[in-house]
Amino acid sequence: MKVKKFVAPTMPEVMKHVRKELGADAVILNSKVVHKGGFLGLFKKRNIEVIAALDPQPAKVQPKESANFEKRNVAQSFPSVSKPDSNGNAQVLNEVRELRKWMEKSTFNQDNLYPVSFQFVYDRLVSQEVKPELAKQIIDPLMVADDNVSSELEVEAITTMVCNEIEKQLQGREFVGIDYSKKIIHLVGPTGVGKTTTIAKLAANSVLKDNKRVAFITTDTYRIAAIDQLKTYSKILNIPLEIAYSLEDYQKACDKFRDYDLILVDTAGRNFRNQKYVEELQQMTNYKQEVDTYLVLSLTTRSNDLEEIVQQFQHVPIKQFVFTKKDETRTYGSILNLCLEKGIGVAYITTGQDVPDDIANTTVPEICQMIVGEPVDE
Repeated sequence: MKVKKFVAPTMPEVMKHVRKELGADAVILNSKVVHKGGFLGLFKKRNIEVIAALDPQPAKVQPKESANFEKRNVAQSFPSVSKPDSNGNAQVLNEVRELRKWMEKSTFNQDNLYPVSFQFVYDRLVSQEVKPELAKQIIDPLMVADDNVSSELEVEAITTMVCNEIEKQLQGREFVGIDYSKKIIHLVGPTGVGKTTTIAKLAANSVLKDNKRVAFITTDTYRIAAIDQLKTYSKILNIPLEIAYSLEDYQKACDKFRDYDLILVDTAGRNFRNQKYVEELQQMTNYKQEVDTYLVLSLTTRSNDLEEIVQQFQHVPIKQFVFTKKDETRTYGSILNLCLEKGIGVAYITTGQDVPDDIANTTVPEICQMIVGEPVDE
């Protein structure tokens, strides 16, 4: 049995080397991520290390000394493996299976949680900043009792299984967007995430595509630029706008627009850590019980900060998330983290500044494609 280690920057490249040197009959025993190179311990590059094995044909060919050394070490460490006899293929297959189990328990596999293909997909989830415990929560149910079957599944098949498991775990969350069941729509969230532009996109789609009568209210009186921006959209779309400096102003504006199909409310973002501000939001969201509230978050925000923002709004009834700035990042694991942990779905994802084009409803399969479909380059 020939056992050899291969290292390359990506899994496809390392598999190409395996097939070139050992052929199509080679068996993958183990794989893991390693970091090599760099200068003074910095700038190390990520590589994939694979341990592969092949039964040589014929057995009489004298192997190189290094191969003898590897075989002696394996034989000494795992003495129960017997030499091939007339039963040939069946015994070699059993040997490969036993050797693979031994390798997965050996020092080669200290950093791995799963067989090679499952580990590859797990690493992809984590590279997308899906929390390790949530990645395990997704992968663990897919592991079958027979380790050999698990190890032999292709990455593509496992990716499909992972997407199906994500869909299963996200059942019960809404991914629908505005359905006009509520007249008043609040967009809340911190400053700089794109609430005002998002409101303009929603208004334009409601007016131009759904033929709805839409009105604007802004409570973001802290930023003159935000009011001016909304005034500009108001003129372009021929939508009335009211500025609310107090809860009383807000209620009067809602009464003024009671005959409209949709009232879009742009809220202030700078005080989201202020408990008084959150209490005011609670009063607004309870107004006539005709309100749906969407929390707008930027995908460029760090995962820990996103969790803090969501925590600050825990007493406001959030219907769904709106994620902005998808075009400014390639890491989307925060979407899955928040949906799984908070039990809330996603209404929209925005992909740029163009009004009304750069916004769309999203689905669970699309989110799976974003997170699992392509690995993030490091």
